[in-house]
Amino acid sequence: MWLEQFYPDECTESVYQIDFAAWYQKGYRGVMFDIDNTLVPHGADATKEAVEFFGKLQKAGWKTCLISNNKEARVKRFNQEIGSLFLFDAHKPSRAGYQKAMKLMGTTPETTLLIGDQLFTDVYGAKRSGIYSILTTPIHKKEEIQIVLKRRLERIVLHFYQKEQQAGKRNKAEQRKRQADGETKRKRR
Repeated sequence: MWLEQFYPDECTESVYQIDFAAWYQKGYRGVMFDIDNTLVPHGADATKEAVEFFGKLQKAGWKTCLISNNKEARVKRFNQEIGSLFLFDAHKPSRAGYQKAMKLMGTTPETTLLIGDQLFTDVYGAKRSGIYSILTTPIHKKEEIQIVLKRRLERIVLHFYQKEQQAGKRNKAEQRKRQADGETKRKRR
């Protein structure tokens, strides 16, 4: 289905709930972050939680890069206490911004994660670039009108994504049951 190009590889409620140590053990070394409604409410400065979060990631050996369609002033203001690499006016979902961010971090698509709150910019651009994408629930409901309109379309895509996820879980459960039934029948013989 053509909608799959917008499907995230994974979803989470909050960027702050992700087990980055597990991802690091899998060989990932770089992580790109959208800012607004992924790390902080739209337009907000870095919070104490965000500053501590980036400090822990960087101490653990992660390369981080903020990738934003915002203007330079907004991204620099947010990054002031974070100290991350950053890319402003990234033109997401264009591949060029994602490739530039990986070059800044010294990573490849196979060793990079993207975390963002929007399907049509963050996730779609990551998928087009071969990067594993994690969709977060938007932090705050207050958003610019163009994003509000995109969210309505995102709900449709997420509906089909969730249906496919549920169907996949049912298929796996049925497969495990058939395997267990087959083993039981073999033991009876």
